[in-house]
Amino acid sequence: MNHGFVKVAAAIPSVKVADPQYNVQQIESLVIQAEGKGVEIICLPELSLTAYSCGDLFGQQLLLDEAEMALINLMNTTRSLNIISIVGLPVPYRGALLNCAAVVQRGKILGLVPKTFLPNYREFYEKRWFQSGADVPEGTVLICGQQVTVSTNMLFSTPSCTFGVEICEDLWAPVPPSSKLALQGADIIFNLSADNDLVGKYTYLQNLLAQQSARCICGYVYSSCGFGESTQDLVFSGKGLIYENGILLAETKRHQLTEQMLETEIDVDRLRGQRRLNTTFAACATQLNNLTISQFNNFKGQSNSQIVKSSNCQIIDTERVPARPFSLTRAIDAHPFVPTGARLDERCQEIFDIQTEGLAKRIKHTGAETVVVGISGGLDSTLALLVCVSAFDRLGLNRRGIVGITMPGFGTTDRTYTNAVNLMKLLGITIREISIKEACIQHFNDIDHDIEKHDTTYENSQARERTQILMDAANQMKGFVVGTGDLSELALGWATYNGDHMSMYGVNASVPKTLVRHLVNWVAEHTKDESTKQTLLDIVDTPISPELIPADEQGNITQKTEDLVGPYELHDFFLYYLLRWGFRPAKIYLLARQAFGQKYDDATIRKWLKTFCRRFFAQQFKRSCLPDGPKVGSCSLSPRGDWRMPSDASSSAWLKECDELG
Repeated sequence: MNHGFVKVAAAIPSVKVADPQYNVQQIESLVIQAEGKGVEIICLPELSLTAYSCGDLFGQQLLLDEAEMALINLMNTTRSLNIISIVGLPVPYRGALLNCAAVVQRGKILGLVPKTFLPNYREFYEKRWFQSGADVPEGTVLICGQQVTVSTNMLFSTPSCTFGVEICEDLWAPVPPSSKLALQGADIIFNLSADNDLVGKYTYLQNLLAQQSARCICGYVYSSCGFGESTQDLVFSGKGLIYENGILLAETKRHQLTEQMLETEIDVDRLRGQRRLNTTFAACATQLNNLTISQFNNFKGQSNSQIVKSSNCQIIDTERVPARPFSLTRAIDAHPFVPTGARLDERCQEIFDIQTEGLAKRIKHTGAETVVVGISGGLDSTLALLVCVSAFDRLGLNRRGIVGITMPGFGTTDRTYTNAVNLMKLLGITIREISIKEACIQHFNDIDHDIEKHDTTYENSQARERTQILMDAANQMKGFVVGTGDLSELALGWATYNGDHMSMYGVNASVPKTLVRHLVNWVAEHTKDESTKQTLLDIVDTPISPELIPADEQGNITQKTEDLVGPYELHDFFLYYLLRWGFRPAKIYLLARQAFGQKYDDATIRKWLKTFCRRFFAQQFKRSCLPDGPKVGSCSLSPRGDWRMPSDASSSAWLKECDELG
């Protein structure tokens, strides 16, 4: 089972200009290598059978005949192979010469896609030799002994995906053919290109490919010619790039003097899921369909070829071949919520700004004189406090209006208590300390609960007592409570209902735990006060715990959250792929093994994946009544926004699939 992944390749052969027999041998070698690696579809550069830079030799019948013979050789070589090959060659057609992509499988040419937009400026003069596919009627041509469809509006259907083809300059058009092909069902676009090198052009190309693949919500495979092309006036460095919905999956090295092949897997399942959720994409597809129907009606009485060119594209079925063994080779980010390098700094700044602005608006709207935050010395409350400080500073308010309340309980340790108090002092906010021990003991007596019985009642009573203090203190001081709970806790239901689950505004509600740590660390690294920095860094290094169970004899935390519910990095990974992409447990497990294989064994991943699925369903009732809070990233569990799930939905199908994982 390939879980919706399609293995593709962009290949760049070494060529000799105007020597199709040499070129096809290089191409065949690459195709055979790709077949051995399980590649389903391989894309070669534009005019790869002849080389792109033949110039006026394209007018020579001998070169055209040699190109056709080379294509016959490729068909014969691949007759017993399952791989689909896309190669470029010049094709005479109805008195014109077309720059075509030939789609070949098992000795058959499935279709010929001519180039639509021909550059005719600066160094490129393609209109000197070729005619646009848009300027000739669709039809068939006899080539290599087969009658083959010639069309710019053609899709190819395989058991695992539907793909379309465009050629080089087509991508650079204001409305590329790939836009229409994607709206008509193409999951992947293959581009056969001949893109010369100029200073700064490669960066522009990368941006263009990223934008087009994102706009079309598609996979995009780009293969541009390299070594062996004429360097009389231009240099072609060999560019292979593979994108998926705006993300670069793989790229070749440029200016190599040998052949290259780039292969990876495109997640078609993910793309299709994203398209289903994207109403704008569906609306554009509907508009396109309505347009073609209208055009069809306007063509009444005209030739069939004119009607065909304006109607929906043709679907060409490829040959159904036996399923081939699948292994995932593409890199999977173990921390999808946390970017790396310079992007992490930018992301943290952006998220912190969103949190700050959200809270500032709430303060301004309510006219609150204070905000109240429960400060535990842990990550979540620290981030919430830092956001409060940022909001007050931006509003020009005195930080004394931020009331931090530390509420020591039965499980509070010296380390977290000291960090909580020190941080509040360093930030210059109002500090209140209210112990919950006596109130909880009284409560246990009232409900006849044994204080030595450290069960759910024992833990939740403390959480609810703290929330009651915060709420009443906020009323007392004409303010509101700022919530501290994060996205990961909401996903797992790791919060006490009507306890720490409740507030007037939750600034961390869509920030996952793995990112909370980085945000606090980011603030620490950017603060000018060394004492504040060291306190924040110690909080970052403190084990995550609700501290509701007494510490050990040495005063160390005994109740570590990740020992009870599992590693947050795993749960955030599961959450991302379940919530953002709608993946089933089996696929999430496949991705997790690829991402965490060196850190967790399969049994551990399976255990915590089942825990996640069980808790995610069982704890929905807590998410159905969440306080307001800003969405900062692509995932949110707000019942008013991204996630509207019945509290009594059955988890049986998800848990069953977890049990069947091997």
